[in-house]
Formats: sequence, structure tokens, C-alpha cells
Amino acid sequence: MSTEHPGEQTAAQTDGLRVLLAKPRGYCAGVDRAVVAVEKALETYGAPVYVRKEIVHNRHVVNTLAERGAVFVEETDQVPEGATVVFSAHGVSPAVHAEAASRELRTVDATCPLVTKVHQEAKRFARDDFDILLIGHEGHEEVEGTAGEAPDHVQLVDGPSAVPNVTVRDPEKVIWLSQTTLSVDETLETVRALRERFPSLADPPSDDICYATQNRQVAVKQMAPECDLVLVVGSRNSSNSVRLVEVALQAGAKDSHLVDHAGEIDEAWLEGVRTVGVTSGASVPEILVGDVLHWLAERGWGDVEEITTANEKLTFSLPRELKRDMKPQAVR
Repeated sequence: MSTEHPGEQTAAQTDGLRVLLAKPRGYCAGVDRAVVAVEKALETYGAPVYVRKEIVHNRHVVNTLAERGAVFVEETDQVPEGATVVFSAHGVSPAVHAEAASRELRTVDATCPLVTKVHQEAKRFARDDFDILLIGHEGHEEVEGTAGEAPDHVQLVDGPSAVPNVTVRDPEKVIWLSQTTLSVDETLETVRALRERFPSLADPPSDDICYATQNRQVAVKQMAPECDLVLVVGSRNSSNSVRLVEVALQAGAKDSHLVDHAGEIDEAWLEGVRTVGVTSGASVPEILVGDVLHWLAERGWGDVEEITTANEKLTFSLPRELKRDMKPQAVR
């Protein structure tokens, strides 16, 4: 009886098979900060620590934190009065903060600082009485949090197809902002369509799309033309991961799929494939990428070349309310 793995190939068959591994990939600074915030909250306050929504959009991360004592809830009113709640990296509206205060909850705000920047922009332009056109996906937590900062001034624009339905009070006082995890190209397409209708449309004071989202898209664009298949590791509710599949196909990859983990890869995707590209969304731990590389190596794709387009060094400090309560040696 053969002991070979069903997908194993001979040396002759594997000659020329390769993997292009995108860098940067995986965790961004905001995700790392949010995940560590839950871990440190559990150490500091003890379990259970409640988390409103998924701390980041990754099933493996959520399950791992749940095993350590994090309890994930959809809304703040599901948190027992007086308990500790962590707000996710995607941010929350002022109404959520107010509800937490009314329930006397200890809050740890793990909102990504880059999302907080967009919140501040929304408040600033609402004070100046602008109509704010927020480019993003309806129902996404980040969009709900940003819109909640100025609900009377913010109008969601979910892609170019939504532009004809946009109405404003004064075409001379209109600005666009965006969800941080969008495709750069799709966002610019929406902005172009908006500017055709509103020539005086103002740009945000700084780029709203997250540096990590852009960097991961740039890396995929560089390797995609050489790839027969691009595997993007990420969860289906992760906006930036879904965008990476779209970017890979638009940039020339013959095929691309989103997988939460190696177990979701279909061997049929490898038929006729010589070069596989691998990347991961900004909320994906590196262990899941390692599992995918191991899975591919077992089937003959063991030659891995890293394609580097940027080196990320940005880090964010932990939420100040958590740092205040932590033991000195635990603060980073």
C-alpha cells in the first residue's frame, strides 16, 4: 500500500511548480493592537471580558479569544451591567458609547486609530455643515460607526452604481470620506463618478484607505500577472480580504479564491496550475498562512518566493484606559 499523500507528485512533476508569497500580508498595526487589547483585558480584569461584535473579522482569532474567556455579543445591551466590554477595531458610534456609560460598563476602546481619524473628519465637516458622502459597504460595522458621528450629514455611497441616487443640499459644500478597507481602484472609480455630478466635491484632508489595505493590494497586483491561482487567506466577512480576491483577478491572475484556512482549499483548483500566489487579509494571523504553505508543499508546491513591495514598521500603543489599569511590566 502506498504511503504517499494522494496529492503528492514526483520530482519531475513538481519541477517548475512554485509559490509567490506576498509581503506585506496578514496582521496590520490596528488589528494587532485590537487583539492584544482583548488579551490584556482578560489578564487585567479577568474573564469574562465582553467584546461588542467580532474584535476583528477573522473566525480563527475570534474562536481563540473565546477559548480564553472573551464573550462576543452583537449589542451593548447584551453585556451585564458593570462588566467590561471591548469595542472592536472597526469603531462604534457615539450612541454606543452613551449606552455603555448608561449601563456603567468598563469600556476598552480598541478602535483602530486610522478609523478614529475618519470619525474625527466626519465630526469636523459636519460642524462646518458639509454634506459628507461616505464611500463604503452598507451594514459594515466601520461604516455604521462613522455615520453615527454625524447622522444628519452623512450619506452612504455603496459603489459607483449608487452615485445616481445621491442628493445634496449644496453642491458647493460636499466632501467624500471612505471606509478604510476598500479597494483603492473601486473607491477612486466611485469618486470619479461623484465628481462628474458634483464638480466641487472636496477630497478628505488625508487618505482614508488604510496603509495596510493599500500595501496588501499593491503586493497582490505585482504578483498576480504571474499567477495561475491566487489564494487569499481571510474570512468572508473581512472586507479587505474579499477585496484582495477582486484585485488579484483584475490584475491578471487566472483564478483566485478566499479561504478561511487550508482545509477549505479545493484540490481541483490546482489542475493545470504552475504558479500559486498566496496572501492574507489584514486580520489574519500568520499561522493560517503557514498552514496553507504546508498544504501546498505536500502537493508539490514547495518552492516559495517572497514578493516584497513594502516593509511595514507602524505600531499603535494600547488603549489608554487599558494601559492605565495594567500592571507596569505588562504595558507595551
